[in-house]
Amino acid sequence: MEFGLPQLIVLLVAAQRLIELVLARRNTARLLAAGAREEGAAHYPLFVALHAAWLVALFAAVPADAPVNGVLLALFVLLQAGRVWVIASLGRFWTTRVVTLPGAPLVRRGPYRLVRHPNYLIVAAELAVLPLAMGQVAIAVLFSLLNVPLTWHRIRVEERALAPRAAPAGPVSSAQSRSW
Repeated sequence: MEFGLPQLIVLLVAAQRLIELVLARRNTARLLAAGAREEGAAHYPLFVALHAAWLVALFAAVPADAPVNGVLLALFVLLQAGRVWVIASLGRFWTTRVVTLPGAPLVRRGPYRLVRHPNYLIVAAELAVLPLAMGQVAIAVLFSLLNVPLTWHRIRVEERALAPRAAPAGPVSSAQSRSW
């Protein structure tokens, strides 16, 4: 297999995700030690498999000499800034799992002031934008479609888990991050 710019981009995204997993595991361990509980753990491996398969598909399917659309790649980079904003806004509550600490206030800063589940919007866009930047319409469509039922399920699990912590007035915002 040849190696080119598309493969380099995929490896950089994979490295970013691995770094995020280290941070997420550390935050999850701290939250659980503080009395938090995890909800919906059974669906978590499906998200890991989906995102790993997405990266593998991109790495393997895109020819090494395939052109990369600069505008779409720039949009993908902008989406990464959105990921960082979500992670920074949630701070110690950011995790790739649905983990909730009873009694802790819900995060209502950063993108959570504007959108109920900003991370899931970012992830949905990423799954489409990066393949499209590499000319892979089929990968964009396939993984976007596979992501929809998982994300809808995850949002329902998250809403149930966070409901006891929600203030009676105002929108409920997520204290969990994304499904990676």
